[in-house]
Amino acid sequence: MGLTTAVLTAMAGMKTYVVDPNPARLGSVRSGKSFFYEEGLDALVTEAVKTDMLIATADYKQAVPESDIVISSVGTPDNPDGSSNLSYIFAAATEAAKYLKPTAVYVQKSTVPVGTGTKVKQIFTDAGIGNAYVSNPEFLREGTALADSLWFDRIVVGGDDAQALESVMDMYRLIEQSRKTIAKLAGLTTPANHQAGTYKTVKLESAELIKVTSNAFLTLKISFANSIAILSDKVGADILEVMDGVGADNRIGRAFLNAGRGYGGGCFPKDVSGLIAAGLENGVNLQIMQASQTLNEEMPGYIIEKLQKVLGGALRGKTVAVLGLAFKAGTSDARRSSGVKMANMLARAGATVKAFDPRANEEALEYLTKQVVIVKDMETALQDADAVIVAVDWPEFTQYPLRKYAKKLPQGVLVDAMNQFDIAAVNGAGLRYIGVGRS
Repeated sequence: MGLTTAVLTAMAGMKTYVVDPNPARLGSVRSGKSFFYEEGLDALVTEAVKTDMLIATADYKQAVPESDIVISSVGTPDNPDGSSNLSYIFAAATEAAKYLKPTAVYVQKSTVPVGTGTKVKQIFTDAGIGNAYVSNPEFLREGTALADSLWFDRIVVGGDDAQALESVMDMYRLIEQSRKTIAKLAGLTTPANHQAGTYKTVKLESAELIKVTSNAFLTLKISFANSIAILSDKVGADILEVMDGVGADNRIGRAFLNAGRGYGGGCFPKDVSGLIAAGLENGVNLQIMQASQTLNEEMPGYIIEKLQKVLGGALRGKTVAVLGLAFKAGTSDARRSSGVKMANMLARAGATVKAFDPRANEEALEYLTKQVVIVKDMETALQDADAVIVAVDWPEFTQYPLRKYAKKLPQGVLVDAMNQFDIAAVNGAGLRYIGVGRS
């Protein structure tokens, strides 16, 4: 989110500094490359650095005094109890407070629990400054971060300083005015059915709640679909048919009613646990979110149990290919990846596990147990495996010829952890199909 936002402001004609303590990240940006995979981003980084509109530095003193708008986009990992770890938020604000010019606006884009802004403003007061503070939650999805920024649904800013709010809105208006030029360089096209985005000014506390509430509601839709998928497995229904029928209701909509291995990544799980913790801190028990969280944690195990039954009740001595280690297609991020969870479960159960992801092999290493073998391509992963789990809907996996899957899998078991395959086509290729809610 930080680099994506910085590149867009730079490409819209605003001189932009990116501040980070990691030398490897800074070196990557200075060389004109992103330090993570995101479609179209490298071309923009290259251009912004070449024109000296994007400057990477580890020094607050170099960047903050020169800036009219200072955006905080640091990480907010969760604590063991599920609450948000705000140490990076407060550290960034404390350091920036040393160098902010009096008219600068401090913008919080990181996802934080409600009430965080009040604490940051107190840091400024303690430092003897009165800079305006604005909450500006981001609504980007990894894998489509640029497109989501350029063709946004809404820009939300919250605070009590009207002039500061307008300054932040103006920043986004400049990006919107440059949208065509930026999109062309990035190789992106206008999404189908795109409608003009809206600009919303709200209270500070409302802005802080909007982001986490949006993400939490989307996880509810996923978990609801998964709960009905488990029922569908019991009664012989097809979850795709069920959710197509449910989603046809305009009051509900089809988006995110997708059953499968559950949600992951750096946002959804963290935001749900953070919202639960914020509720408890304020005397509110968000039981519905707790149920969503519990069901999501159970889905990888549910899929492994289905596979285990098909393989004769035991996984020890079996060889399983796991295709997909990123938490979703379009990104190299493997945090809380369901594919990683399933690979680790299989290894702990005694199976030989060969895993592959076209983008996330390297990033997944730190999350995988040492018994899981990461291989260089999907053909190596599939060779002589008793079963394959397609855990991410990368085109390389979903468009791979079914006859080739069948040729490489002696027992012919294909686990469709995201319900992406046509059952009749899989069976017609001589494979045994295992889906989620498609018994």
